[in-house]
Amino acid sequence: MIVLSAEFVKSASGPEGYPPAGPPELAFCGRSNVGKSSALNALAGRRQLARVSRTPGRTRLINFFDLRVRTEERSEHDVRFADLPGYGFASGPRAEREQWKEMIERYLSRRDPLRALVVLVDGQIGAQPSDVEMARWGESLGRRVLVAVTKLDKLSRSRRGRQVEKIQAQLGLQPIIAFSAREPFGIEELWRALLSALS
Repeated sequence: MIVLSAEFVKSASGPEGYPPAGPPELAFCGRSNVGKSSALNALAGRRQLARVSRTPGRTRLINFFDLRVRTEERSEHDVRFADLPGYGFASGPRAEREQWKEMIERYLSRRDPLRALVVLVDGQIGAQPSDVEMARWGESLGRRVLVAVTKLDKLSRSRRGRQVEKIQAQLGLQPIIAFSAREPFGIEELWRALLSALS
């Protein structure tokens, strides 16, 4: 997979600020500090396409990114990533956290170009109730749900497979992709799943 271009489009808090419908969209969500920005940067082959922060709940808007990629078969695809605010723990007032939740729900339930929801799960701690809830809710909306297990580089190689199997059992979804932005691994596998979701 070759990323020909990757650029930030804009940030928005609601439909009035979304970019006009264009390339098919893939939404990335997960608990705060799960590594969404690092995953997006790894997929884009860019170090700072998405801002990485050590502070949970840093992403407070939906951030849109446009990418153009070429596959090994030399077919080219335009795609838009939507980086959603983290759910679960986030720094900030309770009212602000509720506002973020409404923002995510509005986007996922009403955005026409959206083709799939990518739920990122922290491989160190396993699937949490909020991860299960998000995956189930995405399915209930008729969205295709993909799962990427992040931060597996922090586990021993012998534990990684067992942890992925455990998360798969918790969520009951396919595919479950073992992913690390750091080592790195799983990038090509996730790209193949993403492009499959577009079709």
